[in-house]
Amino acid sequence: MPIPLVDLKAQYHSIKPEVDAAIARVMENTSFILGKEVELFEHAYAAFCGVEHAVGVSSGTDALQLALLACDVGPGDEVITTTMTFIATASAISHVGARPVLVDIDPRTRNIDPACIEAAITPRTKAILPVHLYGQPADMDPILAIAQTHGLRVIEDACQAHGASYKGRRAGALADGGCFSFYPAKNLGGAGDGGAFTTNDAELAARVRNLRDHGRTTKYSHSAVGYTYRLDALQAAILAVKLPHLDAWNQARRDRVTRYNTLLAHACVTLPCEGSGCRSVYHIYGIEVERRDALLQHLQSKGIGAGIHYPLPVHLQPAYADLGWSAGAFPRAEAVAAHELSLPLYAEMTDAQQDEVVAAIAEFVR
Repeated sequence: MPIPLVDLKAQYHSIKPEVDAAIARVMENTSFILGKEVELFEHAYAAFCGVEHAVGVSSGTDALQLALLACDVGPGDEVITTTMTFIATASAISHVGARPVLVDIDPRTRNIDPACIEAAITPRTKAILPVHLYGQPADMDPILAIAQTHGLRVIEDACQAHGASYKGRRAGALADGGCFSFYPAKNLGGAGDGGAFTTNDAELAARVRNLRDHGRTTKYSHSAVGYTYRLDALQAAILAVKLPHLDAWNQARRDRVTRYNTLLAHACVTLPCEGSGCRSVYHIYGIEVERRDALLQHLQSKGIGAGIHYPLPVHLQPAYADLGWSAGAFPRAEAVAAHELSLPLYAEMTDAQQDEVVAAIAEFVR
């Protein structure tokens, strides 16, 4: 049987009665926009992350945009972030009228290199937006120290890091605010788009809550020009069912990673590693390998759903040609982008499936 990169059907069938009951409940009460289901999930997710507030929104990208707006980032401002990320990190900055200022990565963790941040700060810098790439938290202590020195906001792009932790604290509770995506393939995924903003700052939470719903204060009174960025009740109900399983699912992923690391220790590939104080949830298990594209083709020919995250860093995306960076600007990110290969990984993966993936890699290496 083919081995998918992520098996959403296996997850669904493991909790099918719970999910189906939650969907039926929403359909019966017909409260589809915000309401009790969203409130219950927001309270549960805030508790899970260890923060005072969680605000459900329509996607991770929208969470990033609203977080920036709530922090008064706008036209003429600059936001420092990593070039090694999905384009949504940068596009959220652009959507509020600010300019993404990109920096290189630590090649070990593939996250933003804090040592590169200070040189990128200008009088227009308003915030730092570290990304917890592949489910591993960025090295937050030096980032927060830099931000404090320069009076900058820090917003976590935690869209791949549900349940990850840094020095004992969960992602989403490490800075001014955190942004999560509930895209179906995420460690905590819905049955469509969804997202959340988490914070201990009541004012920021209130601003995001206001902006997600047309700037509404009462039914027909609006204090700001807002957006339709609300989390659907159906998604909230499904996410609330999945949330109690998340820690166990994340641990199962970590167990699979430990097994991958053992089986691939002598396979002539570079394995992912965790940074100091970090506990990754391994949204992606990305190895680095020479002849990456040839190995990908080999695996796919055997029905193994490997993939690539992300072959073009943000500075090389056509959409950001106007930023003025060219090939060679961020060599460490470019090296990872040229060699990263994502292997199948999900909580329900079996030993037999994992053995098949490893055997196919070994065959290619030989």
